[in-house]
Amino acid sequence: MNIQWFPGHMTKALRMMEENAKIVDAIGYVLDARAPLSCFNPQFLSIVGNKPCVFILNKCDLADPAKVELWCDFFRKKDRPFVKVTATVSAEATNVANAFESATDFLRAKYHSKGVFKPIRVMILGVPNCGKSTIINCLSGKRTAITGDKPGVTKGKQWVRLSSGVELLDTPGTLWPKFDNENVAARLCFIGSIKDDVVDLIEVANLLISQLVELYPNCLQTRYNVSCSGKTSSDILEEIAVKRGFLVRGGTTDTERCAKAILDDFRKGKLGKITFDLPNDVI
Repeated sequence: MNIQWFPGHMTKALRMMEENAKIVDAIGYVLDARAPLSCFNPQFLSIVGNKPCVFILNKCDLADPAKVELWCDFFRKKDRPFVKVTATVSAEATNVANAFESATDFLRAKYHSKGVFKPIRVMILGVPNCGKSTIINCLSGKRTAITGDKPGVTKGKQWVRLSSGVELLDTPGTLWPKFDNENVAARLCFIGSIKDDVVDLIEVANLLISQLVELYPNCLQTRYNVSCSGKTSSDILEEIAVKRGFLVRGGTTDTERCAKAILDDFRKGKLGKITFDLPNDVI
């Protein structure tokens, strides 16, 4: 499956991030806990540079707890600051704020020794629909950043000042111009980082079914009461369509409607707690 989606505003966003990286003290790098590795944007490497960076494993309520813990172990071994959260849970805002403060302690001490008192500025980065704006709203305790359940909601930068004095810069979710890895592209489709209307949803659903059969073989049977053993993803998609009554005139299955429903079920956690990516040493 060849997926490429890099709207013009993303080029502008990358330029904006590069400019603002010069005036921020730290980076908050948001990763969807269902596909953390796929969420690493190679275009962000030069932006992050040597800035203190806190990795935020978001949407942990939808992810596989055992695999999330493997990611936590990975960050610990790499001595990378991280925090795991469900951004919609306001009580977890303290954990994120504490992680930012801990990562920038040395900067505040440096400023204090010089008699300088200024807010710590943190730029929030991530691919589309990973929950950056939701995290900022959670930290601020109010709806200060625009959010949505589709990629591309945030189009420009937004500064948000927290009561602690930390200033957060929300940035547009940004991908990269070319996907060399089909698995990465597919998993970004699964989690909604690539717009549904620029891909073949039936193909995406077939890829999702194939990966679920491999990694979580019981989830489709539990949700849809279908047997997956010895069947192709297309066969399973057809069977789910019949079971769910996704039919058009003449009794033909409406596989596109079924594909949308399966993707929606996955994104809402109705197929169970799922994580596709495992950590490796390329990060």
